Amino acid sequence: MMRWSIEGLKVCVSCLSLCVCVISAFSQSLDGDFTFSLPAGRRECFFQTMKKDASLEIEYQVLDGASLDVDFYFQSPSGHVIANDYRKSDGVHAVETEEGDYMFCFDNTFSAVSEKVIFFELILDNVGDGEESEDWKAYVQGADLLDMKLEDIMDTINSVKSRLGKSLQIQALLRAFEARDRNLQESNYDRVNLWSCTNLMVMVIVSGVQVYLLRSLFDDKRKTRT
Repeated sequence: MMRWSIEGLKVCVSCLSLCVCVISAFSQSLDGDFTFSLPAGRRECFFQTMKKDASLEIEYQVLDGASLDVDFYFQSPSGHVIANDYRKSDGVHAVETEEGDYMFCFDNTFSAVSEKVIFFELILDNVGDGEESEDWKAYVQGADLLDMKLEDIMDTINSVKSRLGKSLQIQALLRAFEARDRNLQESNYDRVNLWSCTNLMVMVIVSGVQVYLLRSLFDDKRKTRT
Protein backbone atom coordinates (compact mmCIF):
# COMPACT_ATOMS: atom_id res chain seq x y z
CA MET A 1 0.00 0.00 0.00
CA MET A 2 2.86 2.37 0.88
CA ARG A 3 4.66 1.43 -2.36
CA TRP A 4 1.55 2.27 -4.42
CA SER A 5 1.23 5.62 -2.68
CA ILE A 6 4.85 6.52 -3.43
CA GLU A 7 4.51 5.51 -7.08
CA GLY A 8 1.24 7.43 -7.34
CA LEU A 9 2.92 10.48 -5.84
CA LYS A 10 5.74 10.26 -8.37
CA VAL A 11 3.22 10.01 -11.21
CA CYS A 12 1.45 13.09 -9.86
CA VAL A 13 4.76 14.96 -9.73
CA SER A 14 5.44 13.99 -13.35
CA CYS A 15 1.99 15.16 -14.42
CA LEU A 16 2.47 18.41 -12.52
CA SER A 17 5.80 19.00 -14.24
CA LEU A 18 4.10 18.38 -17.59
CA CYS A 19 1.43 20.97 -16.75
CA VAL A 20 4.14 23.49 -15.79
CA CYS A 21 5.84 22.72 -19.08
CA VAL A 22 2.63 23.33 -21.05
CA ILE A 23 1.91 26.62 -19.27
CA SER A 24 5.43 27.90 -19.80
CA ALA A 25 5.31 26.97 -23.47
CA PHE A 26 2.13 28.90 -24.10
CA SER A 27 3.18 31.92 -22.06
CA GLN A 28 6.23 32.70 -24.18
CA SER A 29 4.26 34.00 -27.16
CA LEU A 30 1.81 36.88 -27.00
CA ASP A 31 -0.19 38.65 -29.64
CA GLY A 32 -2.90 41.26 -29.76
CA ASP A 33 -4.75 43.40 -32.28
CA PHE A 34 -6.28 46.84 -32.06
CA THR A 35 -8.47 49.01 -34.28
CA PHE A 36 -8.74 52.77 -33.83
CA SER A 37 -9.80 55.94 -35.66
CA LEU A 38 -7.14 58.47 -36.62
CA PRO A 39 -8.64 61.95 -37.23
CA ALA A 40 -7.44 64.17 -40.05
CA GLY A 41 -4.31 66.14 -39.22
CA ARG A 42 -3.45 63.95 -36.22
CA ARG A 43 -0.63 61.58 -35.26
CA GLU A 44 -0.96 58.72 -32.78
CA CYS A 45 1.98 56.87 -31.19
CA PHE A 46 2.08 53.60 -29.24
CA PHE A 47 4.78 52.03 -27.07
CA GLN A 48 5.65 48.40 -26.42
CA THR A 49 8.14 47.34 -23.72
CA MET A 50 10.36 44.46 -24.82
CA LYS A 51 13.15 42.36 -23.36
CA LYS A 52 16.44 41.58 -25.03
CA ASP A 53 16.68 38.78 -27.63
CA ALA A 54 12.92 38.59 -28.13
CA SER A 55 10.98 39.04 -31.36
CA LEU A 56 8.50 41.81 -32.21
CA GLU A 57 6.38 41.82 -35.34
CA ILE A 58 3.81 44.49 -36.23
CA GLU A 59 1.38 44.40 -39.10
CA TYR A 60 -0.96 47.28 -39.93
CA GLN A 61 -3.69 48.01 -42.45
CA VAL A 62 -5.89 51.00 -43.27
CA LEU A 63 -9.50 49.81 -43.22
CA ASP A 64 -11.36 52.99 -44.11
CA GLY A 65 -10.70 56.54 -45.25
CA ALA A 66 -9.91 58.40 -48.45
CA SER A 67 -7.15 56.72 -50.49
CA LEU A 68 -6.69 54.10 -47.72
CA ASP A 69 -3.19 55.37 -46.86
CA VAL A 70 -1.24 56.48 -43.78
CA ASP A 71 2.34 57.29 -42.77
CA PHE A 72 4.00 54.77 -40.43
CA TYR A 73 7.07 55.25 -38.23
CA PHE A 74 8.82 52.52 -36.20
CA GLN A 75 11.68 53.32 -33.77
CA SER A 76 13.84 51.24 -31.41
CA PRO A 77 14.62 52.19 -27.77
CA SER A 78 18.06 53.43 -28.85
CA GLY A 79 16.50 55.84 -31.35
CA HIS A 80 17.26 53.77 -34.47
CA VAL A 81 14.60 54.10 -37.18
CA ILE A 82 13.46 50.59 -38.07
CA ALA A 83 10.81 51.55 -40.64
CA ASN A 84 9.44 54.72 -42.14
CA ASP A 85 6.54 54.08 -44.54
CA TYR A 86 5.09 56.96 -46.55
CA ARG A 87 1.38 56.88 -47.42
CA LYS A 88 0.91 53.11 -47.52
CA SER A 89 -2.27 51.12 -47.04
CA ASP A 90 -0.59 48.18 -45.22
CA GLY A 91 2.76 46.89 -44.06
CA VAL A 92 4.59 44.24 -42.03
CA HIS A 93 7.76 44.79 -39.97
CA ALA A 94 9.63 42.37 -37.70
CA VAL A 95 12.70 42.93 -35.52
CA GLU A 96 14.88 41.11 -32.99
CA THR A 97 14.47 43.28 -29.93
CA GLU A 98 16.71 44.97 -27.43
CA GLU A 99 15.61 45.90 -23.92
CA GLY A 100 13.47 49.03 -23.74
CA ASP A 101 10.38 50.69 -25.17
CA TYR A 102 9.68 50.45 -28.88
CA MET A 103 7.67 53.27 -30.43
CA PHE A 104 5.48 53.06 -33.53
CA CYS A 105 3.38 55.94 -34.85
CA PHE A 106 0.60 56.40 -37.39
CA ASP A 107 0.58 59.81 -39.06
CA ASN A 108 -2.42 61.37 -40.82
CA THR A 109 -1.22 64.98 -40.78
CA PHE A 110 -1.04 65.06 -44.58
CA SER A 111 -4.85 64.76 -44.75
CA ALA A 112 -6.92 67.82 -43.94
CA VAL A 113 -10.38 66.23 -44.18
CA SER A 114 -10.35 62.42 -44.23
CA GLU A 115 -10.38 60.33 -41.05
CA LYS A 116 -8.68 56.93 -41.21
CA VAL A 117 -9.64 53.66 -39.50
CA ILE A 118 -6.48 51.65 -38.81
CA PHE A 119 -6.02 48.04 -37.71
CA PHE A 120 -2.72 46.75 -36.37
CA GLU A 121 -1.54 43.51 -34.78
CA LEU A 122 1.43 42.88 -32.51
CA ILE A 123 3.09 39.46 -32.29
CA LEU A 124 5.58 39.01 -29.46
CA ASP A 125 7.76 35.88 -29.32
CA ASN A 126 10.20 34.71 -26.65
CA VAL A 127 8.98 37.32 -24.19
CA GLY A 128 9.17 34.91 -21.24
CA ASP A 129 12.23 33.85 -19.30
CA GLY A 130 14.04 31.15 -21.23
CA GLU A 131 15.41 29.53 -18.06
CA GLU A 132 11.93 28.87 -16.74
CA SER A 133 11.09 26.69 -19.73
CA GLU A 134 13.96 24.35 -18.79
CA ASP A 135 13.05 24.05 -15.09
CA TRP A 136 10.61 21.23 -15.79
CA LYS A 137 13.53 18.86 -16.47
CA ALA A 138 14.56 19.10 -12.81
CA TYR A 139 11.14 17.77 -11.73
CA VAL A 140 11.36 14.83 -14.09
CA GLN A 141 14.59 13.53 -12.59
CA GLY A 142 13.80 10.89 -10.01
CA ALA A 143 10.21 10.57 -11.21
CA ASP A 144 10.86 9.08 -14.63
CA LEU A 145 8.26 6.31 -14.32
CA LEU A 146 6.03 7.28 -17.19
CA ASP A 147 6.66 5.54 -20.50
CA MET A 148 6.77 8.77 -22.51
CA LYS A 149 9.31 11.31 -23.56
CA LEU A 150 8.48 14.76 -22.28
CA GLU A 151 10.79 16.34 -24.80
CA ASP A 152 8.72 14.87 -27.64
CA ILE A 153 5.59 16.17 -25.94
CA MET A 154 7.19 19.59 -25.69
CA ASP A 155 8.03 19.57 -29.40
CA THR A 156 4.45 18.64 -30.22
CA ILE A 157 3.08 21.35 -27.93
CA ASN A 158 5.36 23.97 -29.45
CA SER A 159 4.31 22.91 -32.94
CA VAL A 160 0.62 23.12 -32.03
CA LYS A 161 1.20 26.50 -30.35
CA SER A 162 2.96 27.86 -33.43
CA ARG A 163 0.22 26.67 -35.77
CA LEU A 164 -2.52 28.04 -33.53
CA GLY A 165 -0.75 31.40 -33.42
CA LYS A 166 -0.49 31.47 -37.21
CA SER A 167 -4.16 30.52 -37.52
CA LEU A 168 -5.21 33.34 -35.18
CA GLN A 169 -3.02 35.78 -37.08
CA ILE A 170 -4.48 34.75 -40.45
CA GLN A 171 -8.04 34.99 -39.08
CA ALA A 172 -7.36 38.50 -37.76
CA LEU A 173 -5.92 39.55 -41.12
CA LEU A 174 -8.89 38.06 -42.97
CA ARG A 175 -11.26 40.02 -40.73
CA ALA A 176 -9.27 43.17 -41.47
CA PHE A 177 -9.37 42.51 -45.22
CA GLU A 178 -13.11 41.85 -45.02
CA ALA A 179 -13.70 45.10 -43.10
CA ARG A 180 -11.65 47.12 -45.60
CA ASP A 181 -13.40 45.56 -48.61
CA ARG A 182 -16.81 46.16 -47.05
CA ASN A 183 -16.01 49.80 -46.33
CA LEU A 184 -14.78 50.22 -49.89
CA GLN A 185 -17.93 48.62 -51.32
CA GLU A 186 -20.18 50.78 -49.16
CA SER A 187 -18.29 53.89 -50.26
CA ASN A 188 -18.65 52.89 -53.93
CA TYR A 189 -22.36 52.17 -53.37
CA ASP A 190 -22.89 55.68 -51.97
CA ARG A 191 -21.01 57.21 -54.89
CA VAL A 192 -23.02 55.25 -57.44
CA ASN A 193 -26.29 56.34 -55.82
CA LEU A 194 -25.16 59.98 -55.70
CA TRP A 195 -24.16 60.13 -59.33
CA SER A 196 -27.23 58.18 -60.42
CA CYS A 197 -29.50 60.71 -58.71
CA THR A 198 -27.47 63.55 -60.21
CA ASN A 199 -27.73 62.10 -63.73
CA LEU A 200 -31.47 61.51 -63.26
CA MET A 201 -32.03 65.12 -62.25
CA VAL A 202 -29.98 66.37 -65.20
CA MET A 203 -31.97 64.17 -67.59
CA VAL A 204 -35.27 65.47 -66.20
CA ILE A 205 -34.12 69.09 -66.52
CA VAL A 206 -32.80 68.53 -70.06
CA SER A 207 -36.05 66.82 -71.07
CA GLY A 208 -38.09 69.75 -69.71
CA VAL A 209 -35.93 72.27 -71.56
CA GLN A 210 -36.26 70.31 -74.81
CA VAL A 211 -40.04 70.12 -74.48
CA TYR A 212 -40.21 73.85 -73.81
CA LEU A 213 -38.03 74.66 -76.82
CA LEU A 214 -40.04 72.41 -79.14
CA ARG A 215 -43.31 73.95 -78.02
CA SER A 216 -41.93 77.43 -78.48
CA LEU A 217 -41.00 76.62 -82.08
CA PHE A 218 -44.57 75.70 -82.97
CA ASP A 219 -46.31 78.52 -81.13
CA ASP A 220 -48.09 80.94 -83.54
CA LYS A 221 -47.29 84.39 -82.24
CA ARG A 222 -48.99 86.30 -85.09
CA LYS A 223 -52.02 88.33 -84.13
CA THR A 224 -55.23 87.74 -86.09
CA ARG A 225 -57.48 90.67 -86.99
CA THR A 226 -61.21 90.35 -86.70
